[in-house]
Formats: sequence, structure tokens, C-alpha cells
Amino acid sequence: MRGMAIIVVLAAWLALLPGCGPVDPVDAVTDLPDTVTFAGHIAPLVRTHCMPCHSPGHAGPFALTTYAEVRRKARTIRHVTRERFMPPWPADTGYSRFVGERVLTARQIALIGRWVEQGMPPGDTAALPPPPVVEEADGLGPPDLVVPVPGTFTIPGDGRDRFIIAKAPFALAQDTFLRAVAFVPGNRRLVHHMNGALINYPEGAKADVFAGSAFLDAEQQGGPAAFARLGLANDDGSWPPLVPSVVNYLPGLAPLVLPEGLGGLYLARKGAFLLNTVHYGPSDREAEDRSRFHLWFAPRAPERPLQELALGSTHTPVVPPLHLAPGEVRTFTTRLTVPKAISVLAVNPHMHLLGTQFTAYALRGTDTIPLVRIRDWDFRWQYSYTFRHPVVLQAGDVIVAEGSFDNTAENPDQPFDPPREVQGRDSRFMRTTDEMFQFFVIYVDHQAGDEDVKLGVSGEGRAARDRLHANAPPGE
Repeated sequence: MRGMAIIVVLAAWLALLPGCGPVDPVDAVTDLPDTVTFAGHIAPLVRTHCMPCHSPGHAGPFALTTYAEVRRKARTIRHVTRERFMPPWPADTGYSRFVGERVLTARQIALIGRWVEQGMPPGDTAALPPPPVVEEADGLGPPDLVVPVPGTFTIPGDGRDRFIIAKAPFALAQDTFLRAVAFVPGNRRLVHHMNGALINYPEGAKADVFAGSAFLDAEQQGGPAAFARLGLANDDGSWPPLVPSVVNYLPGLAPLVLPEGLGGLYLARKGAFLLNTVHYGPSDREAEDRSRFHLWFAPRAPERPLQELALGSTHTPVVPPLHLAPGEVRTFTTRLTVPKAISVLAVNPHMHLLGTQFTAYALRGTDTIPLVRIRDWDFRWQYSYTFRHPVVLQAGDVIVAEGSFDNTAENPDQPFDPPREVQGRDSRFMRTTDEMFQFFVIYVDHQAGDEDVKLGVSGEGRAARDRLHANAPPGE
């Protein structure tokens, strides 16, 4: 026993010795300026990574637009950035890279820490340009059409998250083409995320696209019954074609505007945007939301329209079948062979509350092409990830998605106490407390040189962002 005690004490001392444990990259940063100021170093970081959410009327619980506001929350900012809790970006940037990543480098986190340690000096704040206006759709100007979600949704002030399914129907003078679409929440403080699809009704298939309920509780109503109550079926009872993942929303995430000739959508004269899930954060007082969609039309048919491959629940076999017994932790896989040469623009992983990890890649012989990896899945932070450059896949490549789930009481997102049997359901909609395992691949037909195309901001938007970073030091 005495020998065991010596070993335990020795192990404790060894744990305190330098170099015996992993070193946080932030602690290894040495090339910091002698004096870190708000104007010279911190403002560019806050404006890029924090302001899109932390601005008046937006989702963040407090504003970070001025020196005084940032100084007031400086110690909180230091803590949440050091812990990598903020800014939120679930995808692993060591695996694949995307447009608009909200990720701070070790040096940037160290700059924030040094600034707080030095008493948060302001620097020459008078030389800062005005805070930027977050553009709804980069460089496109006012929308050509606004499509509202009918009615007003009331969020009870009971401190609970809310998940709804909703629709935003429209009737146009004629068929047209869509260049870009943005979801605009009516209550930016409470709307946390939205995943939207597009329904195009064939000519003569639907007399009244406005009939039916405007929204339903996603935790209470699922399956074909929800589709029917929303009034989305054709008049003969059949289901119209649906294009998933055409528009997504998270606070601070701007809609994608693709280069001319790339992407775009056909828009039928009659149709609807289907809000698969709208997540409202908890509120301690009753509130209302009237959200809407902003549409920008294209003058002609897209040269290479957006297309989609869908894997997983309701699309391709999940192996083993998606079923979780109480207390079970399990990983599932689904795969799809690419039918033709494609240029992948974006990917969208999807699971519900029990998901813990998600990885997707493509196989070409013995080569692996990384697509996306999320080490710590959070249902509340679901992104559609746009690559910096299209990822080219060849006919015969195999896309593989792997998802891990935790149906134990230790899972902090476990919706049931005690845990219950949970399974995926073979229907177009389901409750949030059911499970899903899906992976959507947004692509266009491949053309030579696609891998060199730069996705992301337009010329006007890029110029605005260049002005924003005019005061940033090199490497920031």
C-alpha cells in the first residue's frame, strides 16, 4: 500500500511539471505586440466574428459595436474565446475549409487575453471606420420580392426552446428563375436557426397555395399528417416536388451569392418555401415573430442550376438501421455512389438532439477526399457549409457519412428522462425528439477549371470587407 501511495504522489507531481501535458496553442504564442489596443487589434476581430450576432436587434443577448460595449464584456469575451465556446463554428477547420468561417486563431485569442491583462486600452478609436452594416445578401441590393410567413407565431414566455414547421406560399405572374434567397427573421433575438426547402407546384396541380395552417409545433406534429395540415399536397392528394436545403439561417451567417452563371433555381409560378425547422430560443416573456423571405430573381435560366444528392434517413440505407435503445451509444453509416462528374459547392449535415459526432468524406480508390467533420455536434448550431472552392468528385466516387449518437442519461441534450427507445421514421417530417441522420450535397455539373473558382463574397461585398479590415494589423 505504501508503494502505491508513493506512485500516486509521484504521478501528481509529474502532472505539475512543465512539458508533461498538452500545451494550449494560445500559451505558445510569443509574437504579440507590446501594447494591444481596441482600435488597432481588437475591433477588427469583434467586427468580423462577433458583430453579425451581437448588434442591436440581432440574436446576441448584448451588443458589441462600440469600445464601451466590448470593454464591459471583455472578461467574458476572453473566457468564451479561450474555451472555444465562441464564436460558434462546429466544423473542424483542420479537416476541410469553408467560406465565412467564424474561427479565431491562437494568436487572435492571445491578443484578446493580452488586451484584457493590459487593462483594455482603447487606442485611437477616432480613427476607426464606422461599424459595418451586415448585408442581407452580399452586393445584391434590395430584394425583388418579399414572401412572408402568413400570420404571427407567438412564443410563450416559459423559458423553453420551441421548434416549429412552417410555410411561406407565393403566387407569381409567371414562372421565373431565382439567383438568391435569404430568410429574414422577424424576431432576431429569438430565431436561432431555420432550414428551408422549396416546393414548386406543377402547372394546374394546386389551385390555392395559401390554404392550410401556416405553422405547426414540430415536437407534437410529424409525418404526412403535418404535411397535410400545412396544406402542401397537390389537389389530387399527391406530393409536389421538393428541393431541400435551398435556404438556411443561423445568426450572422449570410446567404450564399454564387458567381454569375453558377447555381440558381427554377421558380414555378405557384410554390412555397417550407421551413423544415424553425428553432426559437427560450424567452422569459411572451414574444411574437413574423419572418419572411427575400428573393432576388435572375434574368435568365441558370447555366448550371443547383442540384442535390441526399444521403441517409428517407434517402439511402442507414447501416445499421437507425434505432437507439435506452442507454445505447452507436455509430451509423450511409453511402452513395456519385453518378456523374460534379462540382460540390456546399454540404449540409443533419441530425437531431442525440447526435454527437458527424464525419463525411468521399472515397476514390484508396484516396479519401474530406468533406466535413464535426467533433461535437450541437442541434442548435446547424450550418450549410460552402467550400472556398468547389470540390470536384468523379463518377464512381463514393460519398460516405458517419454519425454517432448517444441515447444515455449523460447526454446533456437528452430530451427524455429516463431515456426512451428512439428511431428514425420513414416520413418526410418527424418530431424533434425523433432522430434523423442525413447529409445533403449541393452541386452543379462539373466543368473544367471549377476547382479554381472562388466561392463566397461578390466584388461589392469584398470591397466593403476590405474597408472593414483597413485597420487590422498584418496577419489578422
